[in-house]
Amino acid sequence: MPKISELKKGSVVEIDGAPHIVKTYDVRNPSSRGASTMYKVRFYNLRTGQKVDETFKGEDMLKEVDTAKVSVMFSYIDGDSYVFMNNEDFSQYLLDGDVLEEEKRYLTEGLTGITALLYEDQILSIELPTNVDLEVTETNPGSKASGAGRTKPAVLSTGYEIQVPEFIEPNEKVKVSTLTGKFISRA
Repeated sequence: MPKISELKKGSVVEIDGAPHIVKTYDVRNPSSRGASTMYKVRFYNLRTGQKVDETFKGEDMLKEVDTAKVSVMFSYIDGDSYVFMNNEDFSQYLLDGDVLEEEKRYLTEGLTGITALLYEDQILSIELPTNVDLEVTETNPGSKASGAGRTKPAVLSTGYEIQVPEFIEPNEKVKVSTLTGKFISRA
């Protein structure tokens, strides 16, 4: 049974007999002496899909739910669902697009290096690789003689917009961090 302070995004715990996955996690340090640190956590109920916001003290305990992690590849979008394929047995998992908030920005067909969290053979969430290669579809023309550190907006093949150096041109591939959402380098 982990303490609240040990939780992280993607952890699955039991609340009122139902499995819930941690989506966001916020630590609130009190300003007065002697007050305990508070943890504001947003969960998704895995049975009903409802959002649940709870506040806990750091020493509070929750019951962890048994889950499995498997390596998957993103295959395609089917309506509102995203289809992932297990790299070992080629079984397919559907994940609702609402569950994938920020992750959608980085998903391209055939993307590998993704870890899926499974509960009772249902996919709950995914962990992306730390960086991905994406194509720049729109940006202003580049400038070879630009000052160091100058950036411009660029739209990627997934529709996500980031800041890139001025020398990046349309149709170039760039490496983007999935942790920060920022440009790393040319791919």
